[in-house]
Amino acid sequence: MSGQEVSGTREAPDRFTLARELRGEGLVVVNAFEKPAGGARRWLSWSISFGRVKTKDLIIFTNNLGSMLSAGLSLSRALSVLSRQTGNKYFKRTIIEIEERIGKGGSLSQSLAAYSKIFPDFFVAMVASAEESGKLAEALKLVGEQLEKSYGLQRKIMGALLYPAVIVMAIAIVGALMMIFLIPTLSATFKELNVPLPLSTRLVISLSDFLVNHILSVSLSIVAVLSYLIYFLRTKRGRRLISWTMLRLPFIKDLTRQANSATVLRSLSSLISAGVSMTRTIEVTIKVVQNQYYQEVLTEALGKIQKGLPLSNVLTAHQNLFPIFAGEMAAVGEETGRLADLLLKGAEFFEDEVNQVTKNLSTIIEPLLMIIIGIAVGFFAVSMIGPMYSLSNAI
Repeated sequence: MSGQEVSGTREAPDRFTLARELRGEGLVVVNAFEKPAGGARRWLSWSISFGRVKTKDLIIFTNNLGSMLSAGLSLSRALSVLSRQTGNKYFKRTIIEIEERIGKGGSLSQSLAAYSKIFPDFFVAMVASAEESGKLAEALKLVGEQLEKSYGLQRKIMGALLYPAVIVMAIAIVGALMMIFLIPTLSATFKELNVPLPLSTRLVISLSDFLVNHILSVSLSIVAVLSYLIYFLRTKRGRRLISWTMLRLPFIKDLTRQANSATVLRSLSSLISAGVSMTRTIEVTIKVVQNQYYQEVLTEALGKIQKGLPLSNVLTAHQNLFPIFAGEMAAVGEETGRLADLLLKGAEFFEDEVNQVTKNLSTIIEPLLMIIIGIAVGFFAVSMIGPMYSLSNAI
């Protein structure tokens, strides 16, 4: 929960010890004061802010910091302004601490590296390279563009997948409520009148009886399965399963290839443009991309680049992950000495493809959802309403 503030009391010898303890728990002390407790014990009241910074907040910070530096403000003054500007108390405290580190002689990249949960590796790597070249404002602009593009891709993909997920969930909830509350009423009527029921009706009634008689067990089982699934998907095997599935699902696999290719090419382009070495660029990009199969290809690329082979060889050899266009753009960039520019053009091409695919995806999914809903409604009508018509005719 971003910026949420809570307070409490904890025993500690001093404020500094309290701050260290809470920071070890991923929390940041906003303020602390001694509270009399009687005897020799000292109790300190404290308020904390959950340590999370949204991508949107980071984008605003990056763009504003770059603009202020371009306008001639000193780094220390720019950070001071940004710390007062943000509404996220955790992020505010982080910026203040970064300003303090710089005031003690630390560099910006070193200060950012101390907060790796907020500032990704590519952010730190680009800032470090920019400090050496004296082009910090330009590097921050590139970082801001990279964050915005990555954030935009994620939102488009999540938006395209959220609609069908909500529809399916709504159908499941409505179906469960009908099974628990509506079907038992109809079932009791059929039993009282001793009406012969078709197989589909008997199956629906049996499922309804099971849910009603074992609702607690079913609810606990669903919670347990979902909890285990969430846990499993966070493991290495679970993440690999997600990566494998996303590359094989119809309609989704092309979107996955284009989105990951765009992320890889843009990250490579941004880091190379900032003057980061190729090996370091690959190392950082491995951490940027989420799909494990792309991470493995980049790891392979790192080994081959260290042996003197070009990047395009690896991209071309893995056309199941990178479309042919990606390898060709890398090859032309290496031949002309404009690798960063060509990789950027490739990233923009794939981002445009993602935009188009996400628009088409919603167009394709809507008819499929209508078919699924129609089948569900039709099955229910045949199973439950059909016998009711037979009953009315018999009467």
